[in-house]
Amino acid sequence: MEQKTQFPTRISRLVLIGFMGAGKSTVGRLLAQQLQWQFFDADTVLEERAKATIAEIFVQQGEPAFRQLEAETIGDLLTQQHLVLAVGGGAVETESTRTTLLCAPETCVVFLEAPLEIMIARCEQQPGAAIRPVLQDRERLQSRFDVRLPHYRKAHLVIETATLSPADTARKIIEAVSTFMKEKTLA
Repeated sequence: MEQKTQFPTRISRLVLIGFMGAGKSTVGRLLAQQLQWQFFDADTVLEERAKATIAEIFVQQGEPAFRQLEAETIGDLLTQQHLVLAVGGGAVETESTRTTLLCAPETCVVFLEAPLEIMIARCEQQPGAAIRPVLQDRERLQSRFDVRLPHYRKAHLVIETATLSPADTARKIIEAVSTFMKEKTLA
């Protein structure tokens, strides 16, 4: 059984985790802008490095190879300061990646939580949604979500986003981190 790490005493990185449609990339860009930090989407960085899409990597090399590339990409990105990082929804399925995220110094992992149906609806509104067959298989989506949820909930901070706009979510994250950091300073 994995132990949840304590909230970091100093934060120079925010990592957003959650299922597809949670808002990781959208909220991440807003956070980075407000904090004047860098923003990276780990999946985008991975695709640029591999010179292939994630779908192509899955087909050509398989999921284990993709997960290895994902772990390496996340590990490399976590060496940077003043960073907001959005990671793919399945990154938490790999134990070494979970450990890296939760134990990286000065890193606060934030789970953007919402009911699955809300996240699916968000995905369906995105460009290209009609060509994402994964959205049509609700049973498989539910199963994947159920497997990942306990890992997501080990984050340092959980933000319920169902009724929040991306801007409100970013604001709530900044407020929560600021409040916690002030409490740490006063303790």
